[in-house]
Amino acid sequence: MVHPNSPERTPVVVTGGSGFIGRATVAAFRERGYPVTVVDRVHFETADEGVRVVTGDLQAAAIREAAIAEGTGGIVHLAALTSVLKSVELPRETYAENVAVTHELLELCRAREVPRFVLASTNAVVGDVGTSTITLDLPTRPLTPYGATKAACEMLLSGYTGAYGMTTCALRFTNVYGPGMSHKDSFVPRMMRAALNDEGVRVYGTGEQMRDLVHIDDVVRAIVLAYEGGHSGRAIVGAGRSVSVLEMIETVREVTGAALPIEHVPAPAGEMPAVIVDVSASAGTIGYRPETSLAEGLATTWKYFSDQETTSR
Repeated sequence: MVHPNSPERTPVVVTGGSGFIGRATVAAFRERGYPVTVVDRVHFETADEGVRVVTGDLQAAAIREAAIAEGTGGIVHLAALTSVLKSVELPRETYAENVAVTHELLELCRAREVPRFVLASTNAVVGDVGTSTITLDLPTRPLTPYGATKAACEMLLSGYTGAYGMTTCALRFTNVYGPGMSHKDSFVPRMMRAALNDEGVRVYGTGEQMRDLVHIDDVVRAIVLAYEGGHSGRAIVGAGRSVSVLEMIETVREVTGAALPIEHVPAPAGEMPAVIVDVSASAGTIGYRPETSLAEGLATTWKYFSDQETTSR
């Protein structure tokens, strides 16, 4: 259902549109009839005449200005330096890519009267809360430059809503997985590759640490809901159900039929004991309720990885 305040089908700018979440987001907006402008350093290949492509670095003013043309209806800002480890090594670059670029985009929106801005954020803004449940009312206490830059971006959005009346929403994603992530090196694709190759997986510590895995379909639905619904503020986007690493592996075994033997290795410093989020408030603010179970989601991911393997032969 389209929200009564939803925007007309004016162009949507998707930054980072060539990425895992970006490609799925572009597809979702095109399905809903929006013209889309993709801006990314990686060229977005498409034959769709409804997609305009701007290839380049958002740190360059010319690229930002080319992307946000007059008449743009809003921005979905997914582009960022997202590696926590890299942010610790490169704090200055992380600030430039995440905070400075976001501020420049907001400024262009203000100058060109672009009314909507949706930001990909993270629950890392609250830091390590142990095994407590993460809710929106927790204070921001990031423990890395990455988490700090996302917290700063959330504050910028709030300031632009307050001062200029822009509709801005920061979506705090948990661990996103699903079809389209073959190039990623997170735990789900590692398990999928191991299952394809009859190999095992390394597990940090006991494997009892808890994680919230949210399927790409749920994430994209949340982005569209936030964009069309007109809510300003923040929302947590997750599965709302955390599972242990061992349970993840067991579910992948069921879905793939692979043995997936485990090698336990020492956990690195800073390994979080749990990520447990409460998504209930997101139903009231942006209308988001997770729909994809872990088994269903991993089955779609397995099919994608299997198809990729078949195609590459």
